[in-house]
Amino acid sequence: MADAGLTVGATAGRVGVTVRALHHWDEVGLVSPSLRTTAGYRLYTDADVQRLERVVAYRDLGLGLDAIRAVLDDTSTGIGAALREQRVQLAGQIDDLRLLDERLERMAEAHERGILLSEEEQAAAFGPGWDARRTGEARVLWGESPQWAQFAERSASRTREQWRALAGAMSALERDLGDALDQGVAPGSREADVLVERHREVFSHFFALTRRMQVCLGRMYESDPGFAAHYDGVRAGLASWFRRCVDASARAHGIDPDTATWQ
Repeated sequence: MADAGLTVGATAGRVGVTVRALHHWDEVGLVSPSLRTTAGYRLYTDADVQRLERVVAYRDLGLGLDAIRAVLDDTSTGIGAALREQRVQLAGQIDDLRLLDERLERMAEAHERGILLSEEEQAAAFGPGWDARRTGEARVLWGESPQWAQFAERSASRTREQWRALAGAMSALERDLGDALDQGVAPGSREADVLVERHREVFSHFFALTRRMQVCLGRMYESDPGFAAHYDGVRAGLASWFRRCVDASARAHGIDPDTATWQ
């Protein structure tokens, strides 16, 4: 080798990199083969290979090509200082990766659990009548839907305070719905339409709720025993009244509630 030198392919095998990497390092002037054959092919000398081995060693430590060049070429550059600077940069990357890992874990848990609060925290946010099993039941029913994915994605970043504020908005809406029923507000009236819009806006904090989806929810509020009991517990007949309000609003927007589907 000392006399003839090594070809690009043989050198790549010797130092454990690709031929493409050697060509790139040659192009940027980091390590260039010092010899040529009579046919014009480039050959790496023993000194070239030694420099390549140093490049690979520092590259494996995470240094960029400019930093490696400074370490190898500038005798005034302290190698120890350059490596310590690399450690500082690495520490920042480790912190970023740790935060990313925490976010990934929260997202995974949100897809599996829905609400990332303990049962005690849920009771504090949603009131003593809240049953923490509801979220698990919802996941069984809708866990494969795009809406559950949206719910989980928003839940992953939602704080206890934000859950509490959202629960407060839902409770306030239910109280106002009950008051409207007591006051004889008719489905299709301006007052009823405002409440329907408010319901859609509040509910859209969980996932994007279209008017057609809202019609489907209105049906479920009336027909599902659990939902009907909840709304009728706010005011007798509230579930059916609100379903009629949603249907009237849908018709005003060109939607036939009798044929509306979850879309």
